[in-house]
Amino acid sequence: MKKVLLIDDDLSLGRLLAEYFAKFEIATTHAALPSKAMEMLAKETFDAIVLDVMLPEMDGFKVAQQIRQTIDTPIIMLTARGDVHDRIVGLEMGADDYLPKPFEPRELVARIQSVLRRTVASVNIGAATGDGKFKAGPVVIDTKKFTAAMQGKELELTTTEFELLKLLAQNEGKVLSREFIMHNTKGIQWESYDRTIDVLVSKVRAKLGDDAKNPRYLKTIWGRGYVFMSTDD
Repeated sequence: MKKVLLIDDDLSLGRLLAEYFAKFEIATTHAALPSKAMEMLAKETFDAIVLDVMLPEMDGFKVAQQIRQTIDTPIIMLTARGDVHDRIVGLEMGADDYLPKPFEPRELVARIQSVLRRTVASVNIGAATGDGKFKAGPVVIDTKKFTAAMQGKELELTTTEFELLKLLAQNEGKVLSREFIMHNTKGIQWESYDRTIDVLVSKVRAKLGDDAKNPRYLKTIWGRGYVFMSTDD
């Protein structure tokens, strides 16, 4: 049975989700306060964390940031605020997925199952390559340490930027549509008009030292999507 930590001050929601999750072999531990949640995380290991943005003591963004300083457990953020800026902030703080309120419990279960599958897939990639590293042009991706380096220098990437670069590098030379990236980076089901992917691509491009107008590595293929190229070919 998988173990999920729910960090939300809504006690009635906590009871509802715990009962519903049990149907899917998911055991729920509920913490109403961030301080209590951090105590639990220091003593116990969880497979995933469901984190509300609006909390007493501190907001969910700060909680996610604190969690990421010590562990890599997948985080799904819940919020009544669903604008693009909040999504980007949540992802940059280390969240793996983002679900606006109100939501159907079944959708949250699907999101949990999705992040758990990606966690297993990431581990499998590392095992297949021995040390968990692979190279795409001048970029070396370490899937075990969740880091990327370029020409020997580690890139300062957020969790989401790393996942985006990893996906593009794994598909070197292949054009990936925005829709494909949306559904394979963090598993977030963004709307077709949402420019979150474009913003993240721009940030990764800048950290690669790419010229925004004439990028060498992370190229835009107009009308199709993005492609990672190791050369100018």
